[in-house]
Amino acid sequence: MSRLFGVMIAAVLLAVPSLRAFEATGTLQEIDSVRGVVRLYANGQDRTVSLADDVQIVGTNGTPLAEGIRSPLLKAGTEITVTVERGATGPAIHAIRLGRQGGGAGNGGIVLAGAKSSLGLKPLTEMSATDRYKGEDGGLYGGGLNAPPPALQAVAARETARIVPLDAEGQPTANGIIGLVSISMSNATMEYSRFKELADADARKSPRVTIVDCAQGGQAMAQWVDPQAKAWLEADRRLAHAGVSPRQVQVIWVKLANVRPTGELTEHSRKLERDTQAVVQNARARFPNLRIAYLGSRIYAGYASTPLNPEPYAYEGAFAARWLIQDQMRGAPELAYDDSKGKPAAPLLLWGPYFWADGTSPRQADHLVWERQDLGGDGTHPSPGGREKVAGMLLSFFTTDPLARTWFVKP
Repeated sequence: MSRLFGVMIAAVLLAVPSLRAFEATGTLQEIDSVRGVVRLYANGQDRTVSLADDVQIVGTNGTPLAEGIRSPLLKAGTEITVTVERGATGPAIHAIRLGRQGGGAGNGGIVLAGAKSSLGLKPLTEMSATDRYKGEDGGLYGGGLNAPPPALQAVAARETARIVPLDAEGQPTANGIIGLVSISMSNATMEYSRFKELADADARKSPRVTIVDCAQGGQAMAQWVDPQAKAWLEADRRLAHAGVSPRQVQVIWVKLANVRPTGELTEHSRKLERDTQAVVQNARARFPNLRIAYLGSRIYAGYASTPLNPEPYAYEGAFAARWLIQDQMRGAPELAYDDSKGKPAAPLLLWGPYFWADGTSPRQADHLVWERQDLGGDGTHPSPGGREKVAGMLLSFFTTDPLARTWFVKP
């Protein structure tokens, strides 16, 4: 039964363009590193799928194989589980794991070694000013605060008031567009694309708001650092397809993560902070009327079975978002947003929804939990149910936040 489950997943992913990412099991036939493709047998036939540039190769226990794609363990006839993500040029394999995921019951036939339903960590929103995690206090904005402090709130109100419908040249017009764009990686596109579906069907949303999903599989923060990177070029293509000009993009949502982080908080999260700073600077240069960037961090990753972005990195990524916001509040010139004082370097940075909860331990404020069924086979990418949770939180934020709702919700 589990074998049938695996090959059916492969067939669905490769046949349905709307799916962004999934995990599938098949029998390896050949890896052609020169052509950059994998041939595997699944659902009764051979299938050839491209290899992503950053493909991760791990053993049955989730440990990376030192030889990578050239490992002698990757031989014809070996059963493998692949994580496939759909990009601009079609499906690509971003991770290969020896063996299949699972064989047990209770989670769709998937059982992951080392999966943890709770880590015993406090969500950042529940940490106080006196709590400490590796030297860091609590609150999204620091000092135990989960809402912008008064000075930042005043600035946010001013910038929000400037978000109005614009024509293609960036001039205010009653029939113009307010572009709301996502920038990030596979998890984000899986979640944001569902948010777009929910929001576009919601009677509350202003018809002037056009939501465009520019997040892409395999394109984490580091892949957006170069302003001419393929991620930006694909974002340009998607905006053009949606009929949104760069001058109409006024708000972005950025979900922070990098692929295979390593080291302590001061290493991987500081790198994530630097990469994200470059991303928001690139966005401000590319979108001249960009006012606000809402930042977000990962959902719970205690069930992860690959090194793509497990715990505690998913949890600790929130500190990178907070550090950026705090740097901007302190007046860092590289994050200057006020165009009345010269050419701005970045948009105003604010928190959007905070998604992390400690697995099955409910958050105090909203009782949010992340169960195994909320994650896909790799324990990293959200399942359809997980996508629905994040999309719902995004929709709730944009329709109820006192400032965001002023432009997102129709009068």
